[in-house]
Amino acid sequence: MDFDDTAAEARWRLKCRAFLDRHGERRASDPDLALSHWARLASAAEVEDQRRQAARWQNLKFEQGWAGIAWPSEYGGRGLTSHENAIFAEEESCYDFAIGGYTQSIGMAGPTIIEHGTDSQKRRYLEPMLRGAETWCQLFSEPGAGSDLAGLRTTAVLDGDEFIVNGQKVWTSNAVEAAHAMLLVRSDPDAQKHRGISYLLLDMASPGIEIRPLRQINGREEFNEVFLDDVRVPRESLIGELNRGWGPSLTTLAHERQLIGSMKGVTCDDVVALAKRLGRSNEPILRQRIARLFSIEATIRFLTYRVRTASSKGASPGPESSVLKLAVSRRLELQGSLVMDLMGAAATLYDDDAPDNGFWHNYAFLGQWAARIGGGTDQIQRNIVGENVLGLAQEPRLDKGIAFRQIGSAV
Repeated sequence: MDFDDTAAEARWRLKCRAFLDRHGERRASDPDLALSHWARLASAAEVEDQRRQAARWQNLKFEQGWAGIAWPSEYGGRGLTSHENAIFAEEESCYDFAIGGYTQSIGMAGPTIIEHGTDSQKRRYLEPMLRGAETWCQLFSEPGAGSDLAGLRTTAVLDGDEFIVNGQKVWTSNAVEAAHAMLLVRSDPDAQKHRGISYLLLDMASPGIEIRPLRQINGREEFNEVFLDDVRVPRESLIGELNRGWGPSLTTLAHERQLIGSMKGVTCDDVVALAKRLGRSNEPILRQRIARLFSIEATIRFLTYRVRTASSKGASPGPESSVLKLAVSRRLELQGSLVMDLMGAAATLYDDDAPDNGFWHNYAFLGQWAARIGGGTDQIQRNIVGENVLGLAQEPRLDKGIAFRQIGSAV
């Protein structure tokens, strides 16, 4: 298989560059600038400025037809392929644009609404999403329901034309800024675990919502816990059928895994540059470990092509997104341990005293866990691959075939 651009893809890439050149500048290639940016904790004012810049850039892309490239044209997109969308994303990442804050919106909520939403939901949510006027967050995980997401206990009781929601969610990115949320709730405790779940679209300005930031081990506050106390959600915000929210949730999770699998971040070239600067690039054992990192990075690139190919044919991300995410988890694990070993005794230092102002500690080592856990842990991905790709028997489940409210006594 030829993985180079076809003639048509090469023309599209040039077209993308021409648009990007008109509105921005290519990012400086000095690696020290990039490292210092990632290592330093931004002030509240800087974060807010980044948000405003990202919103302006997203709106400009929408106005000129460059937002939602792979979305159907009837929903504000261009109706092009996932390959063309990926090419644009590759080129955009080389420019000095603020592009954060829309991953969950356009990459996860949007595809789920397109596939499972009603016509009125599509009209209400999709265009503001593409314009950058409204961002989204994901209220899935709970303190007792992370890997076993179907064990969630946030309740939704139907009261006339509204659901009354009570519970707690955790590890929520973008909760403070988000206008809306993808919310999973337990709407029928008398049904089996996977069959009593509903998927709601929540207005984050609703009364009864409290958001608390979570400080991570690297000093950042990228996640939040969210408390819902008698929050009223209109029934018209239901995605799919009542008590049948597990299907739409799998769509969201598959797109999340695909996004995690396609993120760039630190590359093997960056690790090689670090080894050279530290004078350790000629050590045989370290060279072997760098070669392993290079190999798995190449494997991820080819797996990404496979996922893109499936998407370009109209297929929703399936088990291949779990394979891709597993490979990314493995890369992050190898990379995190390798950079710490490369730094030797300097790995015991922190922040300004450490190499590159603590970038390798904060981002490559301590920061690896967010991507490795988000979207489903390695163990969950292995179960998906084992059951859906390899045809292995399902994991034994004591809670299978009984009502959710009886699970505690059964196990």
